[in-house]
Amino acid sequence: MKKNLGRVFLITTLFLQLSLLASSYEWSSFVGKKSAYVNEPIYLKYVCTFNDQAELQSIEFNPSGDYEKYRVDVLKISSSIVDGKKTDSYEFVLFAKKAGELDISFEAVMKKTTKESIKETNLGRDNFKIEDVTKETIKQETFIVDIKDTPLPLVGDFTLELNKREPHVKAHEPYHLSIIIRGSGNFEAIEPLAFEIEGVRIFAGDIALKKELSMDGTHGELSQKFAFVSDKNFTIPKQEITYFSLKDEKKKKLIIDAIDVSVEDGFVKEELLDKVDEQKWHFDFSYLYYLLTFIAGYIVAKVKIKRVKKTDNKNDVLSKKIQNAASVDELMILLVLEDTQKYDSIIKEIDSKRVTSLKKAKAMYREFK
Repeated sequence: MKKNLGRVFLITTLFLQLSLLASSYEWSSFVGKKSAYVNEPIYLKYVCTFNDQAELQSIEFNPSGDYEKYRVDVLKISSSIVDGKKTDSYEFVLFAKKAGELDISFEAVMKKTTKESIKETNLGRDNFKIEDVTKETIKQETFIVDIKDTPLPLVGDFTLELNKREPHVKAHEPYHLSIIIRGSGNFEAIEPLAFEIEGVRIFAGDIALKKELSMDGTHGELSQKFAFVSDKNFTIPKQEITYFSLKDEKKKKLIIDAIDVSVEDGFVKEELLDKVDEQKWHFDFSYLYYLLTFIAGYIVAKVKIKRVKKTDNKNDVLSKKIQNAASVDELMILLVLEDTQKYDSIIKEIDSKRVTSLKKAKAMYREFK
């Protein structure tokens, strides 16, 4: 009889503890849409309001991650105390991957400890073995969202901007083109642009993306730079980027019209080196782009590179050109055109401004040789 009474007392005590824990807070939740397209942002907000400052309570709740049917990104997690009451707020943005009925259901873990447990933990006493923590799993409100399919993987609303100069250059002078896409949507679905033009050497930079998450999706700016080098007239072909507009709910296009570039007689690449390696160059676009700009400056006589008579020894020719180089930038160009991979370490030192002394740069070349 006493054992039964003891069990009843224990069960009653546990029930009261859980009841007290459950009565000390209240959850509320919100979903921004009941219907959305694949890859369209869905805003979610969960708020837990306590009856006091909840010094002994904490919450484990962060469902962000990449799942089979959707991806969840954290927008904002915050905590505040107003009028002696603590409020924890959790904001997320969900992107569905597949069409169909989407069940959004998450769980939070409520943790409650005691002042004695916190004190013992902070003191780090040897006789303290297990932290006294009570846990309760709370199932959040379930939301059902109808996900509609889209005819294209790129979804959002975008604008296009081209930064370009007048389409008139001299032979072997680079024609620069910068493409900028702004707006909101899944920027990661935008493929890098590629051009192929016969008789034209094309240098393409990596895609640069700046983005920021908000409750209505990812806003950002994507850019890519190009340089086209040729000794004859050429046409940069038309390009189109097709996407599904969430605003208009239809297919739309970003159009880059064809550009006719006229090339006049001018700079001759052999003035820099007597023999140019036609093998494809492989090096970082950051100093390549700088190189092309520098060569353009050379054309308008901002940089003077002395010509050297041909000799039978290629290394001797390059050494003389390096010796006659009037600036660190001129020396870097000579090395890039000669053999980018071979002189990669020197090129990077100059391009990163770690080496700014012409004397030191020439010394590095002599040591390398």
